[in-house]
Amino acid sequence: MQFDVVIVGAGHGGAQVAVMLRTQKFAGSIAIIGEEPELPYERPPLSKEYFAGEKEFERIQLRPARYWDEREVTMLLGRRVVSVDPVGHSVTTGDGETIGYGKLVWATGGAARMLPIPGGDLPGVQGVRTRADADAMKAASETAKQIVVIGGGYIGLEAAAVLTKAGKKVVLLEALDRVLARVAGPDLSRFYEKEHRDHGVDLRLGVCVDAIEGDTHVTGVRLSDGEVIPADLVIVGIGIVPAVEPLVTAGADCANGVRVDPFCKTSLPDIYAIGDCAAHANHFAEGAEIRLESVQNANDQANVVAKGIVGDEAPYRAIPWFWSNQYDLKLQTAGLSTGHDQAVLRGDPANRSFSVVYLKAGKVIAIDCVNATKDYVQGRMVVTAGLRATAEQLADTETPLKALLPA
Repeated sequence: MQFDVVIVGAGHGGAQVAVMLRTQKFAGSIAIIGEEPELPYERPPLSKEYFAGEKEFERIQLRPARYWDEREVTMLLGRRVVSVDPVGHSVTTGDGETIGYGKLVWATGGAARMLPIPGGDLPGVQGVRTRADADAMKAASETAKQIVVIGGGYIGLEAAAVLTKAGKKVVLLEALDRVLARVAGPDLSRFYEKEHRDHGVDLRLGVCVDAIEGDTHVTGVRLSDGEVIPADLVIVGIGIVPAVEPLVTAGADCANGVRVDPFCKTSLPDIYAIGDCAAHANHFAEGAEIRLESVQNANDQANVVAKGIVGDEAPYRAIPWFWSNQYDLKLQTAGLSTGHDQAVLRGDPANRSFSVVYLKAGKVIAIDCVNATKDYVQGRMVVTAGLRATAEQLADTETPLKALLPA
């Protein structure tokens, strides 16, 4: 088989490349190779609405089957690419099939990072990355009496919220001294810690897991102090491992993921990379090389690649944004708060509607908004503009953020 564009990865980014290519009137042949048997679907609901049973799988599919058929996008599903030949312009799948390409787009994301400890691979220890993961987690949670969630990031907190709302007893373990430590400041961390505890979650900070106990199935989680927490289901939400091994073997420049330039090109000819697995110099991180694990980043980089393939090349420079739903709280984030030297609280967390504005050297670099959509919309504008403002100005909820922008 031979295609003008081969997309490896059937997630948000891979699907968006195909969508945008057809939107841009690209007439060449397109194939999407996906490791899972499903057509492209939304990932964020896996730990939220889909896990909670609030959305059927069909409702989280990115496009119905007929969409791909009508646009002549060939779906090669249930296949794993195991090697890339950058000279011969081909990829090989696990069953030995060779597929040729003109341009290759690597959009594989990553695998759920699991715990490299004794018992870490026991039945009942579950990551959250695919539909199969979510289905297994849902099935196990129906009969589980005590559930331990390891990891106080978005995935862990969202899973804990869903399970707690379903009436389950949940213990949440975080190795650091606060939840969301890698993505937010202390004000937001403390707010979410209180929310989860108020909802009945046994949330423990600064704890280290030594082993998962059990014989044929998990029975408990052993901490470094010797305490064993009983568990018949353990959910691990500690990030992902970028899926780039075939590119590494093929000679691509890789570090924390595969390195790409401002046009999402790898160091290998005619090979692009996007999404969770792509390490890029980000304007909103002062040019630091980072990976962004978000739907927005995958979609924005997909658009850059598709336009580049049709000859409308422009660099990637989109503002990062994220969201998280927990209980009746909607968290929306714009920008990257890493490296901030000042955090300004805007509103009162006791009202469960507030924002935190992050500054560095007097410039607004990010904003977290909890049930504060107006602040979020205007916050994106001030982060993009690199607004310089005082803490007093930013804290004044009577003044709309956009009013602080220069005329």
